[in-house]
Amino acid sequence: MRHKFTAPAALVLGVFLSMNGARAMALDETPNLPDDPSIQQASGETDTNKQQPLTAEEQLKLQEQQRVMGVMATFNTTNNRDAAPLTSKQKFSLFLKSASDPWPFLLSGFLAGINQAQTDPYEYGGGWEGYGKRFGASYGDYFIGNFFGNALLPSLLHEDPRYFQMGQGSYKKRALWAAASTVWSKRDNGGWGFNYSNIIGNLIGASISNVYYPASERTVGDTISRGFTVSAEGIVGAEVIEFWPDIARAHARKTREKAAKKQAQQDAKDAASQQASPKN
Repeated sequence: MRHKFTAPAALVLGVFLSMNGARAMALDETPNLPDDPSIQQASGETDTNKQQPLTAEEQLKLQEQQRVMGVMATFNTTNNRDAAPLTSKQKFSLFLKSASDPWPFLLSGFLAGINQAQTDPYEYGGGWEGYGKRFGASYGDYFIGNFFGNALLPSLLHEDPRYFQMGQGSYKKRALWAAASTVWSKRDNGGWGFNYSNIIGNLIGASISNVYYPASERTVGDTISRGFTVSAEGIVGAEVIEFWPDIARAHARKTREKAAKKQAQQDAKDAASQQASPKN
């Protein structure tokens, strides 16, 4: 469950984006990692004096500062394709950091509100008790799926649970890259392969969720559907993470252009006023 990010949440995020623009930190505002080939030392220094690549622990400290709009935590994202592999301890630490962040609780509360309004599932009833059950189920889905998909299975299968942001190239290429991350991941040895942790983790999470979901939603079909639905929803999250920096830059550019235009109009108005005023 690499990118637990549901379609309803994506819709709200889109609205929030249009209202608030890029006032919060975008992913590309996170400092580039020193092992990026584009980062060079002073021209007079030799190769041996160049800054050394960051360790995995140092990379994690940078990742844990990343958010979209200052709200959505994107700790499992890096823009460094050559990032050092994580140890099992670091994978579990990254999972716990994400699971204890306010973001999944806010997301779970929002989704619980939607399900409450739709009386889904019906067996949970209404009122605060019904809302509490829906909130618990939503966060339970997040926690269990991420535990298996981002911590336990990646440790056992030696897969990297992070999303490796492309950040450049054609929009089509980047969109396909983001979508493929649901089924394609980096290995700890530097290679790439099928994302077993994400797919199997989502199915395991959906199976365990039958413990707290009503009997009407415990069928084999419902369980498999939930697992693959979460995988599909992960694509939405990957696309948002991949293109959020572009959205932020575009908004910032429009804001600057609008400010410059407004200033030019004000300057022209002031100049006209000075010309029209009587001379002393």
